[in-house]
Parts: sequence; structure tokens; C-alpha cells
Amino acid sequence: MDHDWLISRFDALLSDLDGVVYAGPHAIPGAVEALGRLAGIGVGLGYVTNNASRSPAEVAAHLRELGAPAEDEQVVSSSQAAGELLAAKLPPGSRVLITGGPALAREIELAGLVPVRSQADEPVAVVQGFHPDLGWKDLAEAAYVVAAGALWVATNTDLSIPQARGIAPGNGTLVAAVASATGSTPLVAGKPEAPLFHTAAKRLAAERPLVVGDRLDTDILGGNNAGFATVAVLTGVDTRESILAARTAERPGYLIEDLDGLFQPYPDIEHDGGAGFRCGAATAVVDGTVLRITGDPADLDAWRAGCAAWWAATPEAATAQAPELHWTGH
Repeated sequence: MDHDWLISRFDALLSDLDGVVYAGPHAIPGAVEALGRLAGIGVGLGYVTNNASRSPAEVAAHLRELGAPAEDEQVVSSSQAAGELLAAKLPPGSRVLITGGPALAREIELAGLVPVRSQADEPVAVVQGFHPDLGWKDLAEAAYVVAAGALWVATNTDLSIPQARGIAPGNGTLVAAVASATGSTPLVAGKPEAPLFHTAAKRLAAERPLVVGDRLDTDILGGNNAGFATVAVLTGVDTRESILAARTAERPGYLIEDLDGLFQPYPDIEHDGGAGFRCGAATAVVDGTVLRITGDPADLDAWRAGCAAWWAATPEAATAQAPELHWTGH
């Protein structure tokens, strides 16, 4: 292994899917090849997904169709994390109301619990995950059981999901409906909470995993919440500008263009003792709300230096804050 590579610092990669491995039906250029290199250098690979409507086997089959290495057990879904969370809190054989599809029911079964569909079955818990066939009656059933005091776990709280025709309501909107009706708040198994990442790391027996994602609010926040190292890629939702402006909890440890960046040396970011930071040939300094970067906006090192300087100047940012950017010397 080349010990200068970024990935050589870690024993496993926990990868997001949409925006990292594929965009819509197609693989992101270079992603499949990069993932294929991990096994040869002894780095474990796990895929972490909030999708609760497809089984891990279905997700793995899709990845294999794209040419990516993917055994079924390498895919860890929010449904599995929900099952593990419930199994840790309930006796084996406990009845759990399924507010979701067959894939979610299967994971609850595999966790040693009994999936049921009605309050009449006397469930002691509710698990809620997205499925396109969910309707009002399903949400009402969940509300009755939650209001009666049952344990409530949501697979994830993504407010939107991308569909072929546009952005559609996600599981978070359906969870919010039950929350509004009951005044209760669920435990969340998926991103950006820690259980999904801990489940994936445990499955790979990883001690130093690196979480890679394209979204600050799910992947990076989730990896940070789990206490793992995080790297943002620029092949999906978030951009150089939005990453620079990120609130403290959503700031990645590393920034790369795409997965190929895992197999490149990661440059040192040096603090000059004052307000200035250097990365490669670029330097950055903060003056009030102004961030002055000397370098080329097309050079990622300039953004790495800029992030280091701006984040050092705003260490406790509860909300996203963008500096006024001034570029010189390019």
C-alpha cells in the first residue's frame, strides 16, 4: 500500500450511495474502479443507506449491476439499524408494529422480533420506514400505538427523496405526521444519527473507519455523530461553497473531488501561528467576515486552506455561515 494515500490511514470505508457511487441509474465516473481497489489494499468496504424500502440484497444487486464490489452483507440499511436498535431495547419475540414495507418487516424479523400490522396485535413498539404504498390508515395505526406509550423507532427522517419526476416527500414527512398527532419523538436509527454507522463498523470489525458522503446534513453529520472520520466528495449534493459555510457539526475532516481522491496523498494544512493557513501553494486568512484566499478557485487546496481558516475563526457555528470570499493571485 502507498502510505501517502488518504485511505491508508483507515481500515474501512463506509460509503454513501446516491451522489457518491451513482447518480440516478448510472455510476459516477471512476467510482466503481475506486471501490474495486479497496480489497487489494486490505481496506474493508461497507455501504450505508437510509433507504428502508429496498432490502440490502436488492441494493447489493444494483451495485453489482453497476460493476461495484458488493456482497449482500456489505450493505447496511437504516432498516437493519432500526432492527438492531429495537432488539437492544426489547426482549426477543416482542411484537413490533410495522409502518413500512416488506423489506422493513423482514429486518425486524431477522432481529428476533415479531412484525405485526395492527394495534389489535398488542405491539410494544412501532418501527416506521418509508414505503410508497403507505397511507393514512397506516399512519393512524402508528399514532394509536405511539400515543399508548409504545417505543417508537424511525428508520430515518429524510424530508425528501429524489424521484424521476422530481423531489417527493420522504420518510421524515410521514414521521412528522405521527409526531404531530401524538406529541412524541422517535428514536432515529439512520443518518444522521449514529446507530447506522456503528452497525456498519461493527459488521466490518473496523476500528478506524472513514465515512464518505456527498451530503453534509446526513452523511457527514452522521459520521461525525458516530465519532468517525469523515470525507466529503463533490460528486453529489454539497459544493465547495456549502462545505465552506458548514455549521460545526457538519464539517468534514477531509475534502476530495471524488472517490479517486482516496488514492492520492492528502496535503498537510499548516497554521502559520496567526490567522493564516496554508495548503499546497494556497494560503487563506480571515479578517472579520472576509476570507481572503491566495490561490486558484479551481484548486481544491485553496478551498482546503479556506475551510481551515474560516472554521478556525468560527469554531462554534450553530448554523451555516458563509464568509465574504476574496480571491487573489490566480
